[in-house]
Amino acid sequence: MIDSVRKPLEDYTVMKGVFDKKYVKKLDGDWVKTGKNKMDFAKQIMDDIYSFNSENNVTDNVMIWCGSTEIFLESSDVHSSLNKFEEGLKKNDPGIAPSMIYSYAALKMGIPYANGSPNLSVDIPALSELALDTPIAGKDFKTGQTLMKTILAPGLRARQLGIRGWFSTNILGNRDGEVLDDPDSFKTKEESKLSVLDSVLQPELNPELYKDLYHKVRINYYPPSGDNKEGWDNIDIFGWLGYPMQIKIDFLCRDSILAAPIVLDLVLFLNLAQRAGMKGIQEWLSFYFKSPMTLPELYPEHDLFVQLAKLKNTLRHLMDEDLITHLGLDYYEE
Repeated sequence: MIDSVRKPLEDYTVMKGVFDKKYVKKLDGDWVKTGKNKMDFAKQIMDDIYSFNSENNVTDNVMIWCGSTEIFLESSDVHSSLNKFEEGLKKNDPGIAPSMIYSYAALKMGIPYANGSPNLSVDIPALSELALDTPIAGKDFKTGQTLMKTILAPGLRARQLGIRGWFSTNILGNRDGEVLDDPDSFKTKEESKLSVLDSVLQPELNPELYKDLYHKVRINYYPPSGDNKEGWDNIDIFGWLGYPMQIKIDFLCRDSILAAPIVLDLVLFLNLAQRAGMKGIQEWLSFYFKSPMTLPELYPEHDLFVQLAKLKNTLRHLMDEDLITHLGLDYYEE
């Protein structure tokens, strides 16, 4: 929180960032840090935060990764423990991406952290271990097409309407689209987008309705679109007696306009979580993410309406209010 009057944006120093082209092949960094290794980069980030706080009378911080989608990284041994991760930082281990350097720096300072991209960041054992005393959440903001899926799919399941296929294509033209034009970066995003339907529809419990569902996701980079984004879905469904029907969605939206309120909400809620003494994974913030973080033994909840109920009940619990049960029986009992 900033105690003094806010300065005009142009009066703030733009800090150099940690950038490695190996993880985002389509971009070039022109204002980047230099250092002897990745641990040095982490220390530079922490120094930047200390300096900013001191110069601007800031008392609380929250860090949210809104950077481009990094290439898909398989979990490696350097991710398995904090000790190995810190050794990897010193040795410039290729399994440590820039987003991980930022999350490490935040957690070392006790700063709540959320990952708004689909890449591995804080959701590895090494950094989850470091987050035992700090709130974390992620990953991948749920804004456009996937938001539509988590609204529509629970309704189709609730009415027991079957789905034969769900084809999704995205058209976008900003830097996010440029990055995702690289197959390796797209693979990271694809993993996040494809995971939603299985969790919501539970084909193992409804095999006759969803077991053979064909799900395809495509992302198309089209520079003239700019920050405008189009999410087009064709859904082949069937109803009673197997009769086929179709649903078509064309969601014409603006990427940043959908994402910005999520960032603002997460800043407020993660700061609230820290002030309330909450630590580790904040599953109640799943409402905002395509691939919500959970403990390893739990499955992520993707149903938007279940996520909203968890969010509201957590806030009510923090306010010492009665939890919402939706029973409604008290209205009819004398």
